[in-house]
Amino acid sequence: MTAYVPLDTSAVAAGADDVATALVDADIDVVRTGSRGMCWAEPLVELDDSGSRLGFANVAPGDVPAIIEHRERHPNCLGPLDGIEYLRRQTRAVFDRAGDRHPLDLAKTTVLEDCLLRDPEAMIAEVETSGLRGRGGAGFPAHIKWRTVFDTPGEQKYIVCNADEGDSGTFADRLLMEGDPYRLIEGMTIAGLATGASRGYVYLRSEYPVAAGIFQSALDNAYAADLLGTDILGSGKDFDLELFIGAGAYICGEETSLLESLEGKRGEIRVKPPVPAVSGLFGAPTLVHNVISFAAVPAIMKHGGTWYAELGVGRSTGTMAFQLAGNVQRGGLIEVPFGITIDEIVNGFGGGTRSGRPVRTIQIGGPLGAYLKPDEFDTPLTYEAVAELGAGIGHGGIVVFDDTVDLARQAHYAFEFCEVESCGKCTPCRLGSVRGKETMAAVMEGREVDSKLTIIEDLCEVMETASLCQMGGMTPIPVLSAIKRFPEDFRR
Repeated sequence: MTAYVPLDTSAVAAGADDVATALVDADIDVVRTGSRGMCWAEPLVELDDSGSRLGFANVAPGDVPAIIEHRERHPNCLGPLDGIEYLRRQTRAVFDRAGDRHPLDLAKTTVLEDCLLRDPEAMIAEVETSGLRGRGGAGFPAHIKWRTVFDTPGEQKYIVCNADEGDSGTFADRLLMEGDPYRLIEGMTIAGLATGASRGYVYLRSEYPVAAGIFQSALDNAYAADLLGTDILGSGKDFDLELFIGAGAYICGEETSLLESLEGKRGEIRVKPPVPAVSGLFGAPTLVHNVISFAAVPAIMKHGGTWYAELGVGRSTGTMAFQLAGNVQRGGLIEVPFGITIDEIVNGFGGGTRSGRPVRTIQIGGPLGAYLKPDEFDTPLTYEAVAELGAGIGHGGIVVFDDTVDLARQAHYAFEFCEVESCGKCTPCRLGSVRGKETMAAVMEGREVDSKLTIIEDLCEVMETASLCQMGGMTPIPVLSAIKRFPEDFRR
């Protein structure tokens, strides 16, 4: 009998290491895996003694003897893995291998071998056919970046992965790097082959030490297996990849600040143009994507751009890794095609609030995302439909709040967050966030509410139109959405 126990950060925080030890003490073979994304079920244990796995949720070390004895009759048993509704309802193009095996198990893949033989322009055309858009927030068409880097002359070109996953309620990048690091390595290598880049960097946030250790080991294994470096698999093509650890600045999630940090400078916004695809790292053409964007590439190359484009709705093609967090019964990662409704995510997959109280709002798109009301939850999750609400999908994070939340406090927090995390380069962001926090504090104290709210609206207009980057430009989104949808919280 073999037991599969996740080793990712979420599972370990829930006690997975102690459960694994208890299984070993019971003479069970244990394989540590990545996460299935079922954070609500951690520690999750999968038992296999006949070629199929039984899932067990929220296992404690003391549960091990009874689980081994009673199997499917145990109250923690979720049933056969392929029958668990939470997983069965998903379409996994990126996370299909996560949780299935040890993250450093280098399974043979033919996708990279095929791409070594393919014409670069044909690979870029495949990405264009797929309709893949950047999964980091802006949703910019990926193929435009790829083709720009390919077409721009340069002795050295770079591939840079933005793994500085700083948005509250997001953890998809971490789960992928802790659970299937080779998927990211493969995606970045393919991007290098297609654009003519021979060197890549993964910029990982310092708060992810487990991901850093696993990914560095995966890099070492990939070099040993001739999947990276000089003359990959005897093809005559080169690609080197290096892990770089950030210094804890949220602003380095913005691509030009990230590039400044990679160059050893202070993380600070660059004025655009030129865009990184023309003049990026060290002034060279640079393709910048986030983890999930690169990780979608192997599936596109394996199954074809048309297959990927048929997933999703309209221009929102493919799958998205939505992450549920906050006051929610079943928090975790769900990979589904675009077009699923907010309600299906929050109340279907998520099961409503953990407190049992009514859902009052969700925030979608990170700490600078909009707050939405339950009567908007029938909106399909596509870039276009969500934009019509004045919101954005961002990195796919959805944070749930029950009816005890105070939206005035949340608006105050948005200004405070911007104040702390601003790089300070532009005045609207650097000073606007401070004045916004002070003015919102006056509103919360009931002082000249109407006039103060007018000042806040004017201030938000300046920040939105005059800030150099989205840090200042998007801070008004949570503030104004809270004021618009929950005005009663600002006049208590």
